[in-house]
Amino acid sequence: MSALLCLKSRYSALLRCGRAVTSVQQNYHADQGIYGFKPRQSSDFTVSENVLNNRSKNSNLVRLVQAYRKHGHQKASTDPLGLKQPAAPLELDPSWYGLSATDSSVHNLQGILSTGHNEANTAQVIDLLENTYCGAMATEFQHISSLEAREWFAENFESIQQQSLTQGEQIHLAQVMLKSQAFDIFLANKFPTVKRYGGEGAESALGFYDELFRLAAADGISDVIMCIAHRGRLNLLTCLLQYPPVEMFRKMKGKREFPDDVVGNGDVLSHLFASVDLQYDENNVHVTMSPCPSHLESVNAVCAGKTRARAQYKRTGDYAPAEQTDARVGDDQLCFQIHGDAAFSGQGIVMELLAMAEVPHYSVGGTIHLIVNNQIGFTTPNERAKSSENASDIGKMTDTPVIRVNGDHPEEVIKACKLALAYRQKFRKDVIVDYICFRRWGHNEMDDPSFTNPIMYKAIKNRQSIPDLYAKQLIDSGVCQEEELTNVVKEWNAELSSHLTQIESYVPKAYHLERQWSGYIQAPQHISRWDTGVPADILRYVGAKSVSTPEDFPTHPHLVKTHVDRRLQKMQTGSDLDWATAEALAMGSLLYQGYNVRISGQDVGRGTFSHRHCMLVDSETGHAYIPLNNLKDSQEAFLEVGNSILSEEAVLGFEYGFSIDNPKVLAIWEAQFGDFFNGAQIMIDTLVSGGETKWLTQSGLVMLLPHGYDGAGPEHTTCRIERFLQLTDSSETSVDGENINLQFANPTTPAQYFHLLRRQMLRNFRKPLVIAAPKVMLRHPSCVSSLADMAPGSTFEPVISDLSVDAGSVKKVLLVSGKHYFALMNERETRGLKDTAIVRLEALCPFPAAEIQSALSKFTNAQEFVWSQEEHRNQGAWSFVNPRFENILGVKLQYAGRDVAPTPATGVGEIHQLEVKQILDAAFL
Repeated sequence: MSALLCLKSRYSALLRCGRAVTSVQQNYHADQGIYGFKPRQSSDFTVSENVLNNRSKNSNLVRLVQAYRKHGHQKASTDPLGLKQPAAPLELDPSWYGLSATDSSVHNLQGILSTGHNEANTAQVIDLLENTYCGAMATEFQHISSLEAREWFAENFESIQQQSLTQGEQIHLAQVMLKSQAFDIFLANKFPTVKRYGGEGAESALGFYDELFRLAAADGISDVIMCIAHRGRLNLLTCLLQYPPVEMFRKMKGKREFPDDVVGNGDVLSHLFASVDLQYDENNVHVTMSPCPSHLESVNAVCAGKTRARAQYKRTGDYAPAEQTDARVGDDQLCFQIHGDAAFSGQGIVMELLAMAEVPHYSVGGTIHLIVNNQIGFTTPNERAKSSENASDIGKMTDTPVIRVNGDHPEEVIKACKLALAYRQKFRKDVIVDYICFRRWGHNEMDDPSFTNPIMYKAIKNRQSIPDLYAKQLIDSGVCQEEELTNVVKEWNAELSSHLTQIESYVPKAYHLERQWSGYIQAPQHISRWDTGVPADILRYVGAKSVSTPEDFPTHPHLVKTHVDRRLQKMQTGSDLDWATAEALAMGSLLYQGYNVRISGQDVGRGTFSHRHCMLVDSETGHAYIPLNNLKDSQEAFLEVGNSILSEEAVLGFEYGFSIDNPKVLAIWEAQFGDFFNGAQIMIDTLVSGGETKWLTQSGLVMLLPHGYDGAGPEHTTCRIERFLQLTDSSETSVDGENINLQFANPTTPAQYFHLLRRQMLRNFRKPLVIAAPKVMLRHPSCVSSLADMAPGSTFEPVISDLSVDAGSVKKVLLVSGKHYFALMNERETRGLKDTAIVRLEALCPFPAAEIQSALSKFTNAQEFVWSQEEHRNQGAWSFVNPRFENILGVKLQYAGRDVAPTPATGVGEIHQLEVKQILDAAFL
C-alpha cells in the first residue's frame, strides 16, 4: 500500500478531530488489476494515540502534504531538456509550517515506509513527498471542485507512483519505441526530401498510445475514436494501427492513395487516417483515427461528434434500449484527442469543446487529452505561445485534472496513461496528460530551427535518443538480452524494405464504404429523382403526435393556442401547412421509418423565431418533453434536440463528425441567423465542402441558415449564398450531376423543405446540404403547402415554373430564388401585369440546367430574361447563375438587384425601403 495513502488517511483523520474516516470507493477496475492500483485496506485508517496527542505539529504536517499535492508540480522534473529549472515554491518549505527535520510525525510506520523504524521524522516524509510529487510525473488536481474526485486523484496518484512495470511490460515498451525510431530512420534514408513530421523526441508517446489501446480493450471499450495532428502521425499509423507501409510509400512517391475507379482528389501525406481492429491478448478494440485538415484542433470536434454517433449506432449510453438504461455514453466508446502544445493553448475551439464536454446531447463520457508538448510552436518559443504557465492551464476552467509527465521517462508515461484512463472511467470526465518532450528537428525535417531557437536546439543536438537510452537501461539491468530488442528492429526494417519494393505493383484499397457504410455508393454523375412522399394518413398521425403531450403535462397557454391547436386543425384540413409543420412531418415520418434525427444549435428546441417547438417545456417544472419521441410503442428511432452552447465552430464540427459516422441519422445544424456560420468557416472550408474528395468521407449534414432581407441590418440578413456557391465544384460549362461536393437549396414552400429533408436519408449516398432557411416566410400567408404536396409520388422540384400566366403572352421572364419570389409576385399583382412570368430556382447547386430549360421552353415569345435578387450584385447567386445561363443554356440575363456593397445590408430603415423599391422597379420596368 502506498505510504502516502496511509499518511493521507491519518492526516485526514486528524483534521476531522479523530472521527472515523469513510473510504472513498476505489475505481472498480482496480480490483481487476488492469490499472495497477492496489485496493485500500480498512487498517489504513487507524490513527495512533501518539499522533493524536501531538495534533498541532501533525496538523502542520498535513498542511505540508496538501501543499505538495497542490504545488509539487511547480518543482517537478518534467522538462527533458532542463531549459527551465523548476523553483521550489515557498509553500513547500517545512519551516513555513514551523516544522524541522527531526520532528516526529507518524507512529508505527514499520513496513509502510520500509525504514525499519516505528516512527518517521519530517525529513523522511518530505523525501517521500518529493519522490511522489516532484519527480518525472506530476499532477494538478486541487482545482477540482469535487471532494470525491480530489481524494480519488490523490489516492490513486500516490498509489500508482509506488508501482513498477513488469519485465514483460518493460520489454514491450522498448520494442514499441525502437520500432518508431527505426521507422523514422528508414524514411530519412529512403525519402530524405519528404516532410514526414516524424516522432523523434517523442517516441515514448507510442508507448502511451499502445497502453491506452490495451487498457481500453481490457476494460470492455469497443471503440477508440481518436484524432492527432501531423507530428508523429505516420509513426502511429504504421507501428500500431497496421497502416500498410507500401500505401504510405506510394504517397511519398506522389501516387494516388485511392483506386483508379474511385472519384477523389486525395490529401497530403500528413493527413492519412486509419480504421482498424486491434487485438490485445483475448480482447479486441476498434481504433478509428480521423483524417485531419491542417487547421489545428478543428478535427477535435469531429472526433467528439463521431464518438457520440458511434454510441447511437451501437445503441449504447443514453441511446440504449429501455432495458439498458443504466448504460452511459462512453461505456463502449472512448474519445482520445492528441494536441500540440501551442495549438492547445492558442486555438479557441479547444475552449469551446471543453465548455460543451458535459452539456446534454454533446457529452461523450469524458475525453482523454494528450498534449504532445514540444515546448515550441512553429518557431515560437514556449514562453511566447501563451499567457499561462502551462499549455494545459485552459483545462482548469472545467475542473479538468492534469497529469504532467517527462517524455524522457517512458515508464512514467505508461503510469500517466493508466491514471488518466482510470480517472475517465471512474468519473466520465475529461482528463489532460501534458506529455513534455521535444522536437529533434524543426517544424519539418527540411527546417533549421536554430535560426530562431539556438539555445533549445543546442540542448537537443547531442542528446541520445529516448529508445536507445531505455533499451540500454533494460539490458544493463538484466531485464532482457540485447538480441530481444535488436531482432525486433531487424524484422521491422526487413518488412519496411519489402513494402518499398511493392510501390509500383501495389493496388491501393478504398475503405470508405465499409462497416456502417456498407451498401452506400458514391453519388452518380447524373441527377436522379427520389419519391419522398408519404401517405396522408401517416402524415396526419405524425402531425398530431408532434404536439401531443401527457395529460398531466402543463403546456404554456399561448403555445396551446398558437402552436398545438393550430397544428391539429391543419392536420384535419390537410391544408395551410406552414414551415414548422412541414419540418415536423419530415422528421416524424423519418423516425416512423426507423431513421434517427438530430437537430443542434442555439435554442433549436424552440427555434430562434419561436416557430419550431419540437421540444415542449412543462410550465410548472421546466422539464422538457419531445412529442416525436413518443410516436409509437417500442420506438427504435429518436429525435435528439441539442440546444447547444453559444458556439458555431465546435458545434458544427461536432455535427459533421456525427454525420460522417452514422449514415442513418439526419444530422441538422441550425444557425441563429444565416451569417453566424462564419464563426465555423474553418469547418465548412476544410471538412464539409471538401471531406469527400479528400478522404472519401460522405456526410449527409444539413445546415439551416436563416436568410432574407427584412431590414434587420448587416449581421442578421444574409447566409452569404455566394460563399457556398463558390465552394462548390459545379461546372460553368457543363451540366452538373449529383457527384458535386455540396448541395445548396433556397426553397419557397414548406413541401419543398419536407422533400429536401427526407431525400437526405432516402438516397443511397450522402451529400452535405445547405438550405437558405426562412425568417418572415415562416409565417407568410402565401408560404404554405398541403398534404397533397407531400403525397406518394411527389418529390423535391429544383425548378418551379409559373402556371399562373398564359405562357404564349409572356414577354419577360423573371428568374428568382428564395424569399424574394413573394415580393415579386406581390408587385406583379399590384401592377396588374399579365406578360411577366416568375420562375423559381429552388436549387442552385447542382445547377438545374435541364429543369430551367424545360421551364423556359414554354415561354416561346419571351424577349427578356432577368435575374432578380435581394442581395447586392457582388453577393447572392448572381455571379454563380449568370455564366451558367449563358454558357450552358445560351440565355443572356439582365440583372435586377442591389448594387455592389461592402456589407450585406444597410442598418438604416429608410435606405432599406428605398432599396426595396429600386429592386422591384428594376425587375418590372
